[in-house]
Amino acid sequence: MSTRALDMPLPVVLAGARGHGRWHLQNIRRLQDKGLVRLAGICELTPLTDEELDGLGSPEQSADFASLLDSTGAAIAVICTPIPTHTDLALIAAGKGVHLLLEKPPAPSYAEFRRMADGVAAAGIVCQIGFQSLGSHAVPAIRELIAQGVVGTVAGVGGAGAWARDEAYYRRAPWAGRRRLNGVDVVDGALTNPLAHAVATALALDGATRAEDITAIETELLRANAIESDDTSCVRVTTARGRRVTVAATLCAERPDEPYVLVHGSSGRITFWYKQDRVLVQRSGHGPQEIEYGRTDLLENLVAHLTDGAELLVTPESTGAFMKVVEAIRQAPDPLALPVEAWDLIPEENRRVVHGIDGLVAAAADTLALYSELGASWAVPGEALSNEVSTR
Repeated sequence: MSTRALDMPLPVVLAGARGHGRWHLQNIRRLQDKGLVRLAGICELTPLTDEELDGLGSPEQSADFASLLDSTGAAIAVICTPIPTHTDLALIAAGKGVHLLLEKPPAPSYAEFRRMADGVAAAGIVCQIGFQSLGSHAVPAIRELIAQGVVGTVAGVGGAGAWARDEAYYRRAPWAGRRRLNGVDVVDGALTNPLAHAVATALALDGATRAEDITAIETELLRANAIESDDTSCVRVTTARGRRVTVAATLCAERPDEPYVLVHGSSGRITFWYKQDRVLVQRSGHGPQEIEYGRTDLLENLVAHLTDGAELLVTPESTGAFMKVVEAIRQAPDPLALPVEAWDLIPEENRRVVHGIDGLVAAAADTLALYSELGASWAVPGEALSNEVSTR
């Protein structure tokens, strides 16, 4: 189907304007002030108040996404809704010739991801996947350092995310902390949603971004909280190059810290704190070098792609490897409940903390080992899944 005419500022509809959607509201306000976009519509079950819309004009509001796209003449839709709704909403927009910024994770299963990506491609519209860390200028810079052999031969990439989430985090929505809801996949775990950037960024630094770049995936999924999904987990991916990418994550940290990815070279290492766009290069025969990079906003990049032909930073196909990890986690046995002696409740913060997890997360990133290989008594080795993961 033909796409909408592109008259500046581009009219944007935001589906899902509360929760993380508030960040998108602020970002649209910033781009609106630059004359790049105009907030034409908001799709929410409960309309936003004037206070919530401060500085954004009077966009049309409706709970009917399809009709809102029609009535506003939207050129771009930003979709920040529950994970299981992503594919259907993306295909509604694609069918109307509306370009997309689709929040991560793009889908709860590889089959749904393929349905979305294939439908978007057939419609001829542009889709950007919302891995904001992949807009960091540090990503191509680190890839160039690797290509130049600055840290020698790369053996693999580690990722570490030690975050904290309280009990209320899992009560914020019916789908929060769920693997399935009413028979539909959700897969809202530590590695697939809150710390998905650690997985996607580690894979990107390795150069393993497409589905065919992955040959095997091992998972260890656990939970301290009374939820269906994992809050403490690790995954090890074997890439087509024979490298290992190991990412460890927890939402039960003792002392929450900035997540990072770590490139392991034969003569050095590169640490990337991806939320801060900060890089530390350590190599033999040189002093440590710390660099801070800029970042290209993904909605701004989408606008530049549509109007000036700028390269799109995060296409659906470039998240295929990440979606293989999501699929492996979806197909894995349900996360094991940690024994009660493995965690404590911090009453004043109303959150659960796993004993020693901060050190285990860091050690996994440092050694590319899984929790069970690091001696965690509560970790049970998972089976490796080959790249021929079922897409049922």
